[in-house]
Amino acid sequence: MNDELEHVVAQGLDEVGYDLVELRKGGTRSRPVLEVRIDRRDGATVTVDDCARASRALEARLDTGSLVSDRYVLQVSSPGERPLRTPAEWRRFVGQWANVLAPELGGRFEGEIMAFDEGEAAVTLRPERGEAKRIPLAAVKEARLAFRFS
Repeated sequence: MNDELEHVVAQGLDEVGYDLVELRKGGTRSRPVLEVRIDRRDGATVTVDDCARASRALEARLDTGSLVSDRYVLQVSSPGERPLRTPAEWRRFVGQWANVLAPELGGRFEGEIMAFDEGEAAVTLRPERGEAKRIPLAAVKEARLAFRFS
């Protein structure tokens, strides 16, 4: 992904109060498709109105630059199964459930995020059954918030 494009998108979202969760670029050179996943900073669910507001802010920036073709397609959506990549994201979602792939520790785990240890860069997950597991972030290949039905 073009770092400059990602910076412009993140900055545009920041100005209207949203966080960039993921940016994907697809389509063709003459008709690129930009898929932007956003999240609200207050933790509320992303609505259609949020997506429309973010889309307008991004279009205003993208239409004046030369980072993408004039014929780009912009798709703004909620994060869905939100990826967890940074220590700040792990801290933010303590108390929620995550699905974590850590091959060197035995594979895939799902559990409630009980704690994030900043000093050791490790997360503690408590599965529905069994004991809590401490997983160093360096061992995590992939992690996403997990949907739970109460």
